[in-house]
Amino acid sequence: MPTPRPEYPRPRFRRPDWLCLNGEWEFAFDDADAGTSEQWGDGRVLPARITVPFAYQSPLSGIGEPAIHEVVWYARSFGVPTEWAGRRVLLHFGAVDYHTTLWVNGREVGEHRGGHVPFTFDVTPYLRADENRLTVRVEDRQDVRQPRGKQAAGGQPHGIDYYCTTGIWQTVWLEPVVPVRIDDLVVTTLPDLSGLRISVRAFGPAGDRVTDLELWDGAECVCRAEAPLALSAADAVLCPPAPQPWSPATPHLYDLRVTLREGDQVLDQVHSYAGLRVVSIREGRLLLNYEPLYLKMVLDQGYWPDGLLTAPTDEALRADVEWCLRLGFNGARKHQKVEDPRWLYWCDHLGLVVWGEMANSRGWSRLAEEQLRTEWHAAVRRDRSHPCVLVWVPVNESWGFPNLKEAHAEQIAALSRLVTDTQALDPTRPVVDNDGWEHTDATDLGTIHDYSHTGDRLRDRYREYEAGGALPVVAGTRPIYLPGVPARRRPLLLTECGGFLETPDLPREQWDRLYNAYACFRTPAELEAKYRDLMAAIAAQPFWQGFCYTQLTDIEQEKNGLLDYHRSPKVEPERIAAIHRELFGP
Repeated sequence: MPTPRPEYPRPRFRRPDWLCLNGEWEFAFDDADAGTSEQWGDGRVLPARITVPFAYQSPLSGIGEPAIHEVVWYARSFGVPTEWAGRRVLLHFGAVDYHTTLWVNGREVGEHRGGHVPFTFDVTPYLRADENRLTVRVEDRQDVRQPRGKQAAGGQPHGIDYYCTTGIWQTVWLEPVVPVRIDDLVVTTLPDLSGLRISVRAFGPAGDRVTDLELWDGAECVCRAEAPLALSAADAVLCPPAPQPWSPATPHLYDLRVTLREGDQVLDQVHSYAGLRVVSIREGRLLLNYEPLYLKMVLDQGYWPDGLLTAPTDEALRADVEWCLRLGFNGARKHQKVEDPRWLYWCDHLGLVVWGEMANSRGWSRLAEEQLRTEWHAAVRRDRSHPCVLVWVPVNESWGFPNLKEAHAEQIAALSRLVTDTQALDPTRPVVDNDGWEHTDATDLGTIHDYSHTGDRLRDRYREYEAGGALPVVAGTRPIYLPGVPARRRPLLLTECGGFLETPDLPREQWDRLYNAYACFRTPAELEAKYRDLMAAIAAQPFWQGFCYTQLTDIEQEKNGLLDYHRSPKVEPERIAAIHRELFGP
């Protein structure tokens, strides 16, 4: 049986040697939570089997059990290649939802909390020369304070929420490294677009070491730099001749090679890539490379019918990006999910801008805030060097911050902290504090979620604002800005709209709230007509700096995708793309 998801899982930070641990693992539910007291971490064989990296709820896991099991265990044996002798061995997890504890050969190694970001253990001290046993316990409670995105409480899809994802859902892999090594690369573009600043962070004790950096354009090395390692950091600027910026229309990328050496001895080498692009705001407009960028985005939640949050293949991730482009969108708002880095790789290479968004909790407490902040920091650090990422969005529609409208001082302060934290981690991108409504003064962009059913309704709702008046409330009673926050200093975008649903084959009185909230259609021609009508209204209102249509694909009961759940288009994609070209230009 071929290894599932065998591609290199960290495309922006590559070394040649690695070992994929995806495939069949032993597995057990632990509904009584007895495994810890009974010492299941001792390396014993578990009774069931699961295909990693697919969550047990998904068909591709081989289990396909949608019911809630809050504690699960994994185990497998593995060997370390003999050619790795003398190097440290790191065990990487792409993402595990939610609280992970690891044992190797019966010895507890450590734990990690957070369901959407990668983490790593150095397992070298626990390894044996022959076969090794790996055991993982995962606790995923039905706790509203836990960042969970669109995973439905209770596990059954309803409304706008879907099946849960418990346990391992991204690639698990081993990597041999040297004791003194490159630990991270942060790539930023110089403000004049003339080159790149590369910040290198090393792991290991300080010493007399140097980093060599090379920028390649295809088969040609176009520039080099040398930077001494000051304790654990080095900083260098690479300026290629005739620099070519990255944009959706021309997604030009340079290959990057970073070498760490001590004298003539090479200690470590990492391969990466980079794009030249600058995001800015001027006179109420969002700019890319100092040119206005009108955003034609689609909401993309990254679910698959067979893998749920995990794409079945790398080709499926690429195909979703290609569908966005074929439909004439230049961007995607990745909604309530920190997506697999392979998806960002394809966005970088194919030319799709991205709004990076955190999976939110649904309940407020100081613990919930801390859990969200900790995981969001890790997500920003992971993705801040991807050229495709345009905007950061830590919170959506006040989820986890339910009392903003009442000017709840503690929640407003917490939301502002999230923005400040994000700006400190990455000062090169705008931050939307709370996508959709109830913005604080900390937000860089004004964003609105408005599901007006027709173009005429949308025109009417914003006629007063276009004439110099106030913005309307949305979603019944939600103000766009909190009291005292000026509404006209920032670019304004319609970041959720449309959402046209296939009319259910049910009597009207049996339609649920989902179908009452969105407009419906029955035929492809009707969907195309409704889409054109809405887009014409958006194009006629000059204050919008972009839109995001809901959504790319159907997901479970929410059948409002331009594609169905299996990625078949409901309208010829070229017809949607033609509407975009006609109304908004190329």
